Amino acid sequence: MNVLITGACGGLGRALAMECGKRNWRLFLTDINENGLHSIQRGLERSFGACVAAKTCDLTDEHSVDELLAAVDAQGICFDMLLNVAGLDCEGAFLTRKSSDLVRIVSLNNEATLRITHAILKRRKADKAFSLVFISSLASMYPMPLKATYAASKRFLLDLALALRLELKGQNVRVLAVCPGGMPTTPEALRGIEAQGFWGSATTNPLETVARRTIDGVLRGKSVYIPGGLNRALAFVGGLLPRRWVAAAIYNRWSRAQKHWLKNDAPADTFAA
Repeated sequence: MNVLITGACGGLGRALAMECGKRNWRLFLTDINENGLHSIQRGLERSFGACVAAKTCDLTDEHSVDELLAAVDAQGICFDMLLNVAGLDCEGAFLTRKSSDLVRIVSLNNEATLRITHAILKRRKADKAFSLVFISSLASMYPMPLKATYAASKRFLLDLALALRLELKGQNVRVLAVCPGGMPTTPEALRGIEAQGFWGSATTNPLETVARRTIDGVLRGKSVYIPGGLNRALAFVGGLLPRRWVAAAIYNRWSRAQKHWLKNDAPADTFAA
C-alpha cells in the first residue's frame, strides 16, 4: 500500500503516519515544515522499519506542488491512498483578522486540497482500488460565527467528499470525510480546548484513536466518520434544528470562550490537523 499524507507534521498527520507505519505501508510524507518532516521520517524508519519518502511542499504554491509531483513521477509511484490532512485555522472574529489571513484558510483548506487531490487521482492505477480521505471538521456541520471562514472551508470539504464518493464509486475509489471535534494538535489548539471548559474537553478526541478509525473506516467504505459519541449526537441534533438557532447558540459559546482564550494573546493561527 502506497500512501501520500499531506500535513504530515501536524498532530493528526503524524498520528496517521504512525498508524500507516504500524501496518507496514509505504509512505510519502509532505509538509511545509522541513525539520519536522525529516524528524518524523526518521522516527518511522526507526520504530517500524518503514519505507518512508519525504519532500517539503507549500501546497498553496503551484510551483512547489509541481516540484512535489515531479518527485513522485520520478520515483514512479502510484498511490493507493491519499490522506488530505493539511489545513489551517485562524482564531478571532472576522473583522479582527486581515483579509490575507482569511484567504489563507481557503487557499490551503480548499484550493490546495483540490489541486493535490486532482493530481493524485489522475496518477492512480485505474485497475486498483484507491482510498481518498478528507479531514473536514465537526465545524462543517453548522454555520459558526467567530470561526465563519474555517467552518465554511470545512463544509466545502465535506460536500466535496460526499459528491466525489458517488461520482467515483464506479471507478473503484472509496472516499471518506472525517469530521472530528477538538484535537490536541498544537499549543494553540490546547488553549482553545481549555478555554471552552467542559464542552472543549468533552468533544476532544484522542489522535491515535481518530487515526486508527479513519484508516479502518475508509477501507470499509464508510462515507463520514465523526469521532466521539457526543460529537455524533451534537451533529444529529444540530441537523434537526433551524440553522439560525444553531448559529446563535454557537455564537454565545464561542464569544465567551474566545474572550477568555484570546484575552492576553494576539489572534493565533492554528494548523487544524
